[in-house]
Amino acid sequence: MPFFRKKPVVIEAVLFDGCNHSQIFDFTQKQSRPPCCTEATLGLPITIPTLEGDHKADVGDVIIKGVKGEFYPCKPDIFAATYEAVEADQQ
Repeated sequence: MPFFRKKPVVIEAVLFDGCNHSQIFDFTQKQSRPPCCTEATLGLPITIPTLEGDHKADVGDVIIKGVKGEFYPCKPDIFAATYEAVEADQQ
C-alpha cells in the first residue's frame, strides 16, 4: 500500500468562538449563516456552505479557507493535528 503526505500549503482560518458571527460572515465572504450574534444565536452552531453542501460549525470549530477559496469547518483536535501557525512572512 503506498503512503502519501499532505503538501505543505498555507491556509487562512478563523476560530468560531460562539459570538464572532460577523467576523466569520466577513471571512466566508458573506456566505455563513446566521450573519450576526444576538442573544438568541449566542453559542449556537452556524452554517458554512461547503463544496459538499451546508455543514454545521459548532463553537470551538475552526473555519478554514481552502486552497481554491472554498470554506469548511474543522474540529479543533483535527485542526491542531493537521496545521501549525506560520509567521506572516512565510505565506
